[in-house]
Amino acid sequence: MSSPFTNPTAREAALFSQLPQTIAAAQQAAGWASILANIAANSITTRKALATLPVTRKSDLKDLQQAALPFGGLTTTANNGLKRLFMSPGPIFDPEGCGADWWRAAPAFAAAGVVAGDVVHNCFSYHFTPAAFMVEGAAQALGCPVVPAGVGQTEQQLEALAAFRPRVYAGTPSFLRILIEKAAEAGQDISHLQIALVAGEACPPSLRKLLQDGGAAGKNRTVVQWYGTADLGCIAYETVTNGAVDAGMVLSEDVILEIVRPGTGDVCDEGEVGEIVITNLNADYPLIRFGTGDMSKVLFADADRYTNTRIAGWLGRADQTTKVRGMFVHPGQVAQVCKKFADIKKARLVVAGETGQDTMTLHVELAASTEAQLHAIADAVREATKLRCEVQAVALGSLANDGKVIEDARSYA
Repeated sequence: MSSPFTNPTAREAALFSQLPQTIAAAQQAAGWASILANIAANSITTRKALATLPVTRKSDLKDLQQAALPFGGLTTTANNGLKRLFMSPGPIFDPEGCGADWWRAAPAFAAAGVVAGDVVHNCFSYHFTPAAFMVEGAAQALGCPVVPAGVGQTEQQLEALAAFRPRVYAGTPSFLRILIEKAAEAGQDISHLQIALVAGEACPPSLRKLLQDGGAAGKNRTVVQWYGTADLGCIAYETVTNGAVDAGMVLSEDVILEIVRPGTGDVCDEGEVGEIVITNLNADYPLIRFGTGDMSKVLFADADRYTNTRIAGWLGRADQTTKVRGMFVHPGQVAQVCKKFADIKKARLVVAGETGQDTMTLHVELAASTEAQLHAIADAVREATKLRCEVQAVALGSLANDGKVIEDARSYA
């Protein structure tokens, strides 16, 4: 399943020509009408214009939905016109519309090498949450039968693997590891599982190597990650070239990616780590500048066969809110301070000390600094947080590019 676009310029033009229609349709829903009040949809045709809209974060959904059950007035299709209604932990409620491959996961499976007729052993939960149905939609679009295995019941899982001999595994990496270990204990060959699409948790290189080799009777299993959320579906996925997994993850079509500084709506500089913010063009559940709470960065290297933007994958959580001396301190407060001082290129608030004896130090990258300026920055931090803070000037480029705005370095021993 290939992209309809052969170059990034055509894709960008298509996305932003469709965006005003999506925003206008969203504004017909009560929730978006409130969030996007006084916004002229036909004026949002560029990234600069999009960046002026508010960010609605995943962490906002619970309150929005409780105020207007079940979807917070953010859906544009009535409940009786939807295919499935989900309840994720929180609870957060998520819809699924009736369109083919509604979650946009089929390209991720095709990129991994899945073809029509491959049997897919689906080990995502079928209970209340949508991941299993993302796989179902992808498999159906590609013409693949699915074993609805779910999680647990490893003895039955092994029986199903022996009977159906699926070529594809879909599920968490940790559960595939369990199946590999149980198969080894039982002396069962599962070399027919040649492709594994894993998601839902981290898959570091050591675990990937184990999954590639385990239970494969000397064969090298292809293990690729894909990244998505219950709200947005598939956002990005790894690709394979000549049997090797390419660097980073390629973005799904029909989504607009921004990387913003945690706690703000400010777009990061190129290559800077920040929060993944997605605008989708979904006719049933449009999400406009939706903050996922996950961090990543844009990569610039690309594989020859894929022309869309690549991201580095999951690089941590953006919600770095912490409590200092009984007061919550938010990344947005740090950003508020930085905006007052044009000379600050980057900042990181480090919270240290033992429990009950918290200290705060704001490390700021400045080309040059004076004592008066550092005192003024400290006063601005105190005004924003109501807490005393030391300010330390550091060299330009010395703060790590890891998206951290607040670092909790306290000892809890």
